[in-house]
Amino acid sequence: MSIGPIQPVSSPALELSPASKAEARPGFAEHLKATLTTANDLQHKSATAQQELATGRNGNIHETMIAMDKADVSFRMVMAVRDKVVAAYQEVMRMQA
Repeated sequence: MSIGPIQPVSSPALELSPASKAEARPGFAEHLKATLTTANDLQHKSATAQQELATGRNGNIHETMIAMDKADVSFRMVMAVRDKVVAAYQEVMRMQA
């Protein structure tokens, strides 16, 4: 059995021009907006699940706790990103001209 050399991988996705690569991916602002929207939706779902549990419409405490944990994790992630953006801004402002 002979082992041949590794052949290069060719894929249409890998052969995009630099201009089309920039257009295909969303920028930081779009990604941040989508993340904030997702975090906001998870917060609303958590609040709704808590209300339904408190009023007796939904007796499943497990789903309520999962919704609360998802909202908590997403909120912590948004806060961590915010802290990093603020720290980067402060670092840029400290630079001398």
